[in-house]
Amino acid sequence: MNFNFKDIATATMILFAVIDIIGGIPIIIGLREKAGRIHSGRASLIAGIVMIVFLILGEQILHLIGIDVNEFAVAGALILFFIALEMILGVTLFKEGNESPGMASYFPLVFPLLAGPGSLTTLISLRAEYSVENIIVAIVINILIIYIVLKTSGRLQRLLGTNGIAIIKKIFGVILLAISVKLFTSNIQLLF
Repeated sequence: MNFNFKDIATATMILFAVIDIIGGIPIIIGLREKAGRIHSGRASLIAGIVMIVFLILGEQILHLIGIDVNEFAVAGALILFFIALEMILGVTLFKEGNESPGMASYFPLVFPLLAGPGSLTTLISLRAEYSVENIIVAIVINILIIYIVLKTSGRLQRLLGTNGIAIIKKIFGVILLAISVKLFTSNIQLLF
């Protein structure tokens, strides 16, 4: 084991910025309103497992099914784009259909918001610079932060109020839109 505090801190901050759980608060509140409840523990655990498995096997899994990392990122960017449009325009693009209300804990919460294309491709990039055990510690730290935010989202909703949530939702919708466009353009260029 080669634990390095500086590498852990750097990887944690990079993942925290990419996951952007603070920016995701309006989305989480919106999902909680649609579904009635979010399984914070399960969603956090699944996101952590997805990230760790992808860290270790990600490139091999994608190549096995014939998908390039950049193609994966472009597909995820499109999903983020539509979620951002929902936030900005106040429309509903994702219909629940026959899915159970509890499905909101997993889609679009776990993927693409928490363990999405941005964080998964970032993990592959981090692996080139840092040892796997340091990145796993960074993932665990981020999952703990995610769990705390998910668990307290109801209190945050009461604290911010309807108008506060609406304003934050629009602001972070634009930020999420910009992230999706950046993710799309940087990866679409690499496909051609």
